[in-house]
Amino acid sequence: MIRPGHVVALCALTLLTLGVVMVNSAGMSVAVAKVPGGEVPGITARSVLLSPPTVHMALAAIAMGIAASLPVRRVAIALGGGDQIGGSGIGASPRPAGSLIPVAAAVFGMLVVLALAYAPGIGKEVNGSHRWLRIPVPGLGDQLSAQPSEIVKWGMVGLIAWYATSRASVLGGFWRGLVPALAVIGIVSAFVAVEDLGTAVLIAASACVVLLAGGAKFWQFAMFVPVGIGAIAVAIIESPYRMNRIMSFIDPYADARGVGYHMLESMKAIANGGGPGRGLGFGLQKMGFLPEDKTDFLFAVICEELGIAGAAVVASLFLLLIWSGFAIIAREPVRLLRLFALGVITTVGLQALINLVVVTGLGPTKGIALPLVSSGGTGWILTGFSLGLVMAIDRTQGRMPVREQAMETVPA
Repeated sequence: MIRPGHVVALCALTLLTLGVVMVNSAGMSVAVAKVPGGEVPGITARSVLLSPPTVHMALAAIAMGIAASLPVRRVAIALGGGDQIGGSGIGASPRPAGSLIPVAAAVFGMLVVLALAYAPGIGKEVNGSHRWLRIPVPGLGDQLSAQPSEIVKWGMVGLIAWYATSRASVLGGFWRGLVPALAVIGIVSAFVAVEDLGTAVLIAASACVVLLAGGAKFWQFAMFVPVGIGAIAVAIIESPYRMNRIMSFIDPYADARGVGYHMLESMKAIANGGGPGRGLGFGLQKMGFLPEDKTDFLFAVICEELGIAGAAVVASLFLLLIWSGFAIIAREPVRLLRLFALGVITTVGLQALINLVVVTGLGPTKGIALPLVSSGGTGWILTGFSLGLVMAIDRTQGRMPVREQAMETVPA
């Protein structure tokens, strides 16, 4: 029997495989390809198999497999999140709201992780941005790195899901329920926004979806929407390069060789692909014309080389993954697991949507990757692990939680 979790796994692995192929294609050189032990002309099967994207894909698949095999229901109960949807567990009265101390400790830990990107010798600056941490490995120097924003992005999904579960009895309240949660989201998102506004907005949006699904009142939540919009506006206005991106979206031809260059080259790549595409490896814009062709604008390379069919396959895989994820969410009775799965699927879906909107010129340029496809080791591995946890939720659905088993053994 094919379960929704199997479909999620198939979609994720297919996207990862496509990502390996297209990242290598985007990195093609007209001269030589570097492989361990020397150089060989162009791209070969050996150069692809030994390339960093292939290693990252293998690590992401391993992380996904490990997460999919975890006893998530036992973990949920250990974290105090074994309550069922529509109640508080085993027919008990609503439990008291959990302490805010663990939440504060988690937020502090996330801020420390983000701050490490600025620490000398630990942080790694690329193109003027402090978004990476060095991972020292003997023999590789500082070639390996990790993005703290990716760690925080997925950590926030779990934290908000746990908050909405442990404080379910007061989540509908304003001061005890909603305000502390929005304070957590605001503090973490503001720190991320210093270097990466797109990821900050993604983190905040996904967390707010989980809060609303967890029981926060929409009318109370709506009171803070103008505050959030105002904060985003200030972050844009106070940053010249962000303002330039807005202006280039309004009229990219006003400065075609400057701020409008990214968007115009991306749309040119998509137009060059037409219906059938130029063929795998035969794209032209990746040859020094399209910036960030292996990361933020990889979808443009896919459109140019694989045409409408390739673009449709990518979009269909994401839609199928999201649909399968929501099928798992819809039948999940454990509150914590349901909200966590919702956060994961929402994050993947929103991130994919933002990237596709940007690459196709329907939104201002923003440095946010296409999940599981655009080059990025930390993103692939953590996304794979998070989706693996959703698969574990699906795998264990229908099995009685440990606490309920214990209750059934108690004599009436």
